[in-house]
Amino acid sequence: MKLLLDTQAFLWFLLDDERLSTPARTAIEQTEILYLSPASHWEIAIKIALGKYSLPEPFAQFMERELASNNMTILPIEISHTAQLTTLPFHHRDPFDRLIIAQSLAEELPIVSIDEQFDAYGVKRVW
Repeated sequence: MKLLLDTQAFLWFLLDDERLSTPARTAIEQTEILYLSPASHWEIAIKIALGKYSLPEPFAQFMERELASNNMTILPIEISHTAQLTTLPFHHRDPFDRLIIAQSLAEELPIVSIDEQFDAYGVKRVW
Protein backbone atom coordinates (compact mmCIF):
# COMPACT_ATOMS: atom_id res chain seq x y z
CA MET A 1 0.00 0.00 0.00
CA LYS A 2 1.05 3.59 -0.67
CA LEU A 3 -0.07 6.69 1.26
CA LEU A 4 0.29 10.43 0.86
CA LEU A 5 0.52 12.28 4.17
CA ASP A 6 -0.90 15.75 4.58
CA THR A 7 1.14 18.28 6.53
CA GLN A 8 -0.59 17.86 9.89
CA ALA A 9 -0.57 14.06 9.76
CA PHE A 10 3.12 14.13 8.84
CA LEU A 11 4.03 16.36 11.78
CA TRP A 12 1.74 14.63 14.25
CA PHE A 13 3.23 11.26 13.30
CA LEU A 14 6.83 12.42 13.60
CA LEU A 15 6.26 14.29 16.84
CA ASP A 16 4.14 11.48 18.34
CA ASP A 17 1.20 13.84 18.81
CA GLU A 18 -1.89 12.29 20.38
CA ARG A 19 -4.12 14.16 17.91
CA LEU A 20 -3.12 11.64 15.22
CA SER A 21 -5.89 9.06 15.20
CA THR A 22 -5.08 5.45 15.98
CA PRO A 23 -6.23 4.23 12.53
CA ALA A 24 -4.08 6.91 10.85
CA ARG A 25 -1.02 6.01 12.95
CA THR A 26 -1.52 2.31 12.25
CA ALA A 27 -1.90 2.93 8.51
CA ILE A 28 1.31 4.99 8.44
CA GLU A 29 3.23 2.39 10.44
CA GLN A 30 2.02 -0.48 8.26
CA THR A 31 2.47 1.17 4.86
CA GLU A 32 5.57 0.38 2.85
CA ILE A 33 5.61 3.49 0.67
CA LEU A 34 4.93 6.86 2.29
CA TYR A 35 4.88 10.06 0.29
CA LEU A 36 5.08 13.68 1.34
CA SER A 37 4.18 16.49 -1.03
CA PRO A 38 6.61 19.36 -1.53
CA ALA A 39 3.59 21.48 -0.55
CA SER A 40 3.96 20.13 2.98
CA HIS A 41 7.61 20.97 3.53
CA TRP A 42 7.01 24.33 1.84
CA GLU A 43 4.04 25.02 4.16
CA ILE A 44 6.06 24.07 7.24
CA ALA A 45 8.95 26.33 6.16
CA ILE A 46 6.60 29.27 5.60
CA LYS A 47 4.91 28.80 8.99
CA ILE A 48 8.32 28.67 10.70
CA ALA A 49 9.41 31.86 8.90
CA LEU A 50 6.19 33.59 10.02
CA GLY A 51 6.69 32.45 13.62
CA LYS A 52 3.49 30.36 13.54
CA TYR A 53 5.28 27.05 14.06
CA SER A 54 8.52 25.75 15.44
CA LEU A 55 10.41 22.49 15.32
CA PRO A 56 12.63 21.00 18.02
CA GLU A 57 15.69 21.57 15.78
CA PRO A 58 16.63 23.41 12.55
CA PHE A 59 14.20 22.78 9.70
CA ALA A 60 16.57 21.15 7.18
CA GLN A 61 18.14 18.87 9.78
CA PHE A 62 14.73 17.79 11.08
CA MET A 63 13.21 17.18 7.64
CA GLU A 64 16.15 15.29 6.17
CA ARG A 65 16.57 13.03 9.19
CA GLU A 66 12.87 12.30 9.66
CA LEU A 67 12.20 11.59 5.99
CA ALA A 68 15.16 9.20 5.85
CA SER A 69 14.55 7.47 9.18
CA ASN A 70 10.84 6.95 8.39
CA ASN A 71 11.48 5.83 4.82
CA MET A 72 9.37 8.66 3.37
CA THR A 73 9.73 9.96 -0.15
CA ILE A 74 9.01 13.41 -1.51
CA LEU A 75 6.43 13.06 -4.29
CA PRO A 76 7.66 15.37 -7.06
CA ILE A 77 5.19 17.83 -8.52
CA GLU A 78 4.40 16.65 -12.04
CA ILE A 79 2.53 18.41 -14.82
CA SER A 80 -0.29 15.90 -14.35
CA HIS A 81 -0.63 17.13 -10.76
CA THR A 82 -0.81 20.80 -11.68
CA ALA A 83 -3.11 19.97 -14.60
CA GLN A 84 -5.45 18.40 -12.05
CA LEU A 85 -5.54 21.80 -10.29
CA THR A 86 -7.02 23.43 -13.40
CA THR A 87 -10.26 21.47 -12.99
CA LEU A 88 -10.37 21.10 -9.23
CA PRO A 89 -13.46 22.74 -7.68
CA PHE A 90 -12.87 25.24 -4.89
CA HIS A 91 -14.31 23.23 -2.01
CA HIS A 92 -10.99 23.91 -0.31
CA ARG A 93 -9.15 27.22 -0.69
CA ASP A 94 -5.81 26.38 0.95
CA PRO A 95 -3.24 26.20 -1.89
CA PHE A 96 -1.07 23.65 -0.07
CA ASP A 97 -4.01 21.32 0.53
CA ARG A 98 -5.24 21.78 -3.03
CA LEU A 99 -1.89 20.58 -4.38
CA ILE A 100 -1.91 17.59 -2.01
CA ILE A 101 -5.45 16.76 -3.19
CA ALA A 102 -4.42 17.10 -6.84
CA GLN A 103 -1.44 14.81 -6.30
CA SER A 104 -3.66 12.27 -4.57
CA LEU A 105 -6.15 12.28 -7.44
CA ALA A 106 -3.54 12.14 -10.19
CA GLU A 107 -1.58 9.33 -8.53
CA GLU A 108 -4.63 7.57 -7.03
CA LEU A 109 -3.06 7.73 -3.58
CA PRO A 110 -5.04 7.68 -0.34
CA ILE A 111 -4.36 10.72 1.88
CA VAL A 112 -3.81 10.56 5.61
CA SER A 113 -5.61 13.67 6.85
CA ILE A 114 -7.94 14.91 9.56
CA ASP A 115 -9.40 17.43 7.08
CA GLU A 116 -12.93 16.33 6.16
CA GLN A 117 -13.03 18.91 3.33
CA PHE A 118 -10.80 16.53 1.35
CA ASP A 119 -13.78 14.15 1.07
CA ALA A 120 -15.58 16.57 -1.29
CA TYR A 121 -12.94 15.74 -3.92
CA GLY A 122 -13.51 12.01 -3.91
CA VAL A 123 -10.09 11.16 -2.58
CA LYS A 124 -9.70 8.19 -0.28
CA ARG A 125 -8.98 9.74 3.11
CA VAL A 126 -7.50 7.72 5.94
CA TRP A 127 -8.28 8.93 9.42
